[in-house]
Formats: sequence, C-alpha cells, structure tokens
Amino acid sequence: MGRYAHLAYTDSVREVQRENGSAAAVERPLRQGADPEPLLDNETAFIESRDGFYLASVSETGWPYLQFRGGPPGFAHVLDQHTLGFADVRGNRQYITTGNVRADGRVALFLMDYPNRMRLKIFGRATTHPLTENPALTERLCSVRTDGRPERLVVIRVEGCNWNCHQHITPRYTPAELEAALTPIREKLTALEEENSRLRAQLPATP
Repeated sequence: MGRYAHLAYTDSVREVQRENGSAAAVERPLRQGADPEPLLDNETAFIESRDGFYLASVSETGWPYLQFRGGPPGFAHVLDQHTLGFADVRGNRQYITTGNVRADGRVALFLMDYPNRMRLKIFGRATTHPLTENPALTERLCSVRTDGRPERLVVIRVEGCNWNCHQHITPRYTPAELEAALTPIREKLTALEEENSRLRAQLPATP
C-alpha cells in the first residue's frame, strides 16, 4: 500500500487524519516507499474473477466521473504485474470516460466481491488505443470481453492498490452465485423428501 498511500494521503487528507487522531495509525504505509505497486497473485486472481468494476476518471474541469464496466469474469485482463486492460465496447455513446482519459489519464478502479465482503482499490494511468494498433493485444483483450461492438482498447498502468476493510459491505449475490449456493441445499431437500417417502411406505397401514 506504499504507493497507494503516497497518492491518497495528500496534505489535506493528512490534516484531517491529524484532526481525527488517526495520523499515527495510518502513517506506516508512507514509510514503505513510493514505487508503483505490483499486482501479485491475490490481486490478479481477484481482478480476473470479477464480472464488473467501477471506473472513476476526472475531467479537465476537475469534476470526477464514475462509470460501471461489466462483463464475463476475465474481461478485465492482467497483462503483467503493473498493467491491466480490457476491450471497451460501444455503450450509450456519451464517451465521457474516454474523453476524460484523453485529457487526464489518472483513473481509480473499485472492484467488489459482495458475497465475500471484499474490495480492491486501484490507482492507475489509463490510455486508449485503436483496435488496429496492436493486433496481438487486441486478440488477447477480446478473447474474453463484454458483449457488444469493441471500439477501442483501454490499458491501465497500475500505480498503487489497496485491499479495503470489509466493514459496512452488505453481501449481495448474482443469480449464478445464488444458484451455486442453493443447489446443494435443494439436492439435500430432495434426498430427505425421498427418504421420508420410503420411511412412510414402510409404516404399517393405519386402520
């Protein structure tokens, strides 16, 4: 979290930390150095298992913009320990994130695992690339992607990442996650019902 803390803990943030008595408690990451942080096995597995994430960008007028990006697990590809990317498909054609990235590549990603109450935050610098610029990269990022018409590639150079605490995360489940959780219960209920029927059949007839 060293690089992440150096980016997030601005002077005004440190001032508020001091006012609220947490400055010393959160200071340790600042002593870890400010080199870009790598995506290790845990981060890679988490990112590539997500079916969506929130992507924040900032306009040249200073206004933040938050957008959801979704797709099948694996649509966000970890290219190496410092880079991730995805194929950007056509949406509502407002192109706010794309325009913001053109003016200022700084972005933040918020990746959620609601059932397990986990979240990963990432700071990075994004660039967009035509599909024809690097055919090998296009093939890789389109191998698993969101349904729709790809318009460009988005590549994000990771600056820092941070696993956030699970406090206040309300568990939520997709239909697929619910089905996976409920299937064993349904199978158990079916077995119990069949066993109950067999036992009832063995009881002597009531006059």
